[in-house]
Amino acid sequence: MTLKIVIDAASPDAPFEQLRAQISGQARSGALPVGHRLPTVRGLAEELGLAANTVAKAYRALEADGVIETRGRNGTFVAPAADAAARELASAARAFAERAHRLGATREEALSAARDATRAAYES
Repeated sequence: MTLKIVIDAASPDAPFEQLRAQISGQARSGALPVGHRLPTVRGLAEELGLAANTVAKAYRALEADGVIETRGRNGTFVAPAADAAARELASAARAFAERAHRLGATREEALSAARDATRAAYES
């Protein structure tokens, strides 16, 4: 099993975001199974021709999202992310709904704002 990452220099997305999205997608699809050991930050940076800080930033974002976990000197591994991602999504939705309610938005206004934001995020 190898990590397949392609960084497109012409993409409007920053290299760290391309890396984050590709690892996340492969982990969530099962192409990278739970427990799969990822390359070191320096190793992956060298392989992709990126700065080590770029890879480290992507790894930090993936860890914050619950997609990967770092086990100290043992390395970085694909985490059982489905549950963590579902909890994070539910928490974000709950925070949005509570904030919209405090702002005095109606249910329909809140749903419309969420649809607009989701559409904008997924179409970019």
